[in-house]
Amino acid sequence: MPAKVLDGARIAAEIRAEVAAEVKALAAAGIRPGLAVILVGHNPASEIYVRGKIKACHEVLINSTQLTPPSATTDELVAMIEDLNRNNNVDGILVQLPLPPQVDAKKVLLAVDPAKDVDGFHPVNVGLLSTQRPGLVPCTPAGCIEILLRSQIPIAGQDAVVVGRSDIVGKPAAMLLLNANATVTVAHSKTRDLPALCRRADILIAAIGRPGFLTRDFVKPGATVIDVGMNKITDPAEFQKFFAGNSKREQSFRSKGSTLIGDVHPEVAEIAGALTPVPGGVGPLTIAMLMFNTLKAAKMRRSGA
Repeated sequence: MPAKVLDGARIAAEIRAEVAAEVKALAAAGIRPGLAVILVGHNPASEIYVRGKIKACHEVLINSTQLTPPSATTDELVAMIEDLNRNNNVDGILVQLPLPPQVDAKKVLLAVDPAKDVDGFHPVNVGLLSTQRPGLVPCTPAGCIEILLRSQIPIAGQDAVVVGRSDIVGKPAAMLLLNANATVTVAHSKTRDLPALCRRADILIAAIGRPGFLTRDFVKPGATVIDVGMNKITDPAEFQKFFAGNSKREQSFRSKGSTLIGDVHPEVAEIAGALTPVPGGVGPLTIAMLMFNTLKAAKMRRSGA
């Protein structure tokens, strides 16, 4: 029996509708949450992501400001962020990554007021998450947890394995699972016998950034698999390796010249109990949780929490 598909697009729409209703209620009290997005240079992928974030703001009635300097030094960006930190109409500040090579990204991200850090990357928010205090949580890992909760998949007492140890996804996902009373193992490229370790997992989160890396050998029958990967395939031979016989995908690949695949091999659908698709799984949750975080920042700042 094929895995149950965990529809991230549907869950993201639910969250956005909830955020929109709360924003509308705040507007009646004269409060309008605001998000400022800084995009430096002309990275085509980043421009697409930012357009999606600004569009989502309009849909949930959050004010959005976009700052797009064609180039900037570290000091110029820090000054720009300090202005936004002081601006009371801005509740969330998002610096779109990657930044150009001449910019010290760590210094820039550290300049963001933790109360406005809607990406949840600031060390203060990392510390709040690790000590289970209220703060802003990174959007993608928070989205993974929402998928589990809203799909009625138990977390407490489950064995969870997170494959990937990035500051953006792997580490915060592990912390969120731990806070929800799962027993958590973080695995990575240096882990010995990774397939055997992953096969212990009731919940397996794949965030390693390698297309189709986790095959059926990594998955315990009936496990829930959350695929955070987003990899573009353009090579026809690689496409055949993953999607041979999938006529719908083949037609799309022929017309577009590319397709998206996660970190999980499509064959895992034959053995997992539940699985997020790519696209349409974790991806839509990232922007939905950004809207949630902007609303949360607005409420926390005004309540003094």
